[in-house]
Amino acid sequence: MTKKKFNFRKNLFIKNRLVILNEDTFEEIFSFKLNLMNVFVTFTLGGIFLILITTFIIAFTPLREFIPGYSSSELKKNATELAIKSDSLEIALKKNEAYIKGIQKVLKGELEYAKFNKDSIMAETDEVSEVNMKASEEEIKLRAEVAKMEKESGEKTRSKNKSDKK
Repeated sequence: MTKKKFNFRKNLFIKNRLVILNEDTFEEIFSFKLNLMNVFVTFTLGGIFLILITTFIIAFTPLREFIPGYSSSELKKNATELAIKSDSLEIALKKNEAYIKGIQKVLKGELEYAKFNKDSIMAETDEVSEVNMKASEEEIKLRAEVAKMEKESGEKTRSKNKSDKK
């Protein structure tokens, strides 16, 4: 068994010549000196190279759309446009429903005609409300305290690092 392993290892590095001849004239066109290890390494690297090239071609070209699970960029674009349109249609539908409810109130006599205004109904359905973005006094004080604590902890860390270096 060990003799077979030894022979195999020995055969890996035995030099062989690959000669290509012209059959009619027996003229040598070209020749290579090879061993089994060189052939094995060459084919392995070639296979890895082919796999990498194929992967990059599929990943970065439109060919990826043919792989199940990948959606096309056009499909994504259409889906985004449709989502935006459906959102705007929902808002328009809510406004129309509110307007119709207001008209029904006027027709039933629950609301006086003078109080009925299309703009006031539309204002009720607006979902965007104004938010006060100014910081309160308490928030300003809290921010100052946090900044002071961060400054103190930063100074302690710096002084500790300086003492560790000495």
